[in-house]
Amino acid sequence: MTFYGDVRSEVLAGDDGLLESADPIHRKALDDAALMREVATGSVEAFSILVERHSPALYRVAMRMLSDAAEAEDVTQDCFTRLWQNAPRWQPSGAGLVGWLHRVTMNLCFDRKRRFRVVTVDELPDPADDTPLADRRIEAEQASEAVGAALADLPERYRAALVLCYYEGFSNALAAQVLDLNIKAMESLLFRARRQMRGLLEARDVSYADLEAQA
Repeated sequence: MTFYGDVRSEVLAGDDGLLESADPIHRKALDDAALMREVATGSVEAFSILVERHSPALYRVAMRMLSDAAEAEDVTQDCFTRLWQNAPRWQPSGAGLVGWLHRVTMNLCFDRKRRFRVVTVDELPDPADDTPLADRRIEAEQASEAVGAALADLPERYRAALVLCYYEGFSNALAAQVLDLNIKAMESLLFRARRQMRGLLEARDVSYADLEAQA
């Protein structure tokens, strides 16, 4: 999945500096800050490495926030467009580029949720299979669907907290930076999100452990 085609078509290949002196393996080993310095000079190659490195995680986050593949892809592309545009002004911070990208992704998701009501359509079920293995698979799929539906019913800030801390494995401190909160506010938000999520799952006869199993 490639998201940088539109941006790439707008720039000319220039002097890639650090990248020109590195072989392909070492190019991919460059840290985010070094690559961002190259992107700031107009390096499309450095930009493409960052897209390849970070787009899967950002797409996962957007998909869990929006429950819509096309919207999630648009958000991911918009995020990298902003990265390209802001590269000359970007400065490393405690959260690093990962935190910056996730903050932009979350804000884009929040904006879309406010502007559009995302409606998902259930897929047709697979043909029935009477084997025990199939029964377990169906139960797992049903639990996954219930968790996804409960997550979609949460207020957006609660959903964001759970997506970052459960699905993406962020520490509370990093999630707090992404959501622009202090650590105590983040912990309080996560506590309330867990409590409401537990209630939504219980209403669907799903255990809270199923949420952890989906992470």
